[in-house]
Amino acid sequence: MKMNHVGIMVGDMDKAVEFYTKALGLNIVMNNTKVIEERETAIGRMCIAVFGEGFKGFNIAHLVTSDGIGVEMFEMKERQQRHEVDFSRLGIFHFCLQTDDFEGAIARTEQYGGKVRMDIMRYHPEDDSKPQKMVYLEDPFGNLFELYSHTYEETYASDYS
Repeated sequence: MKMNHVGIMVGDMDKAVEFYTKALGLNIVMNNTKVIEERETAIGRMCIAVFGEGFKGFNIAHLVTSDGIGVEMFEMKERQQRHEVDFSRLGIFHFCLQTDDFEGAIARTEQYGGKVRMDIMRYHPEDDSKPQKMVYLEDPFGNLFELYSHTYEETYASDYS
């Protein structure tokens, strides 16, 4: 199994594309595109099946990370409220990105309207040979994401040195 993409809801597609490309360095695969409710195409029928009758259309954009993982963004025409994380609810509550420019990505997150949710944390502060860091951030729409300085395996493997 491989990760293909993650889908997120945003409140302003142009601002979202700017944030994810300029703050986090993702690349555009398909820029801001309008999707309307219709039954003539396979995409139209799929959207009705997913979002239900009367979804009124949306804007969509597809971005990609440097390792090929897609970020599919949706800006619905209606039903937009800021996302508030409800930790009592089951389901996905964040995604994680990894960067070699850890502090720069944090600064750009704030520069482009995102938020830092916590202080930077080191997983092994007592061991200078294990410099892995992480932090939770938000995009401008309240979507929670985590930022890692190292790979998942390097961060959690007990024998990493």
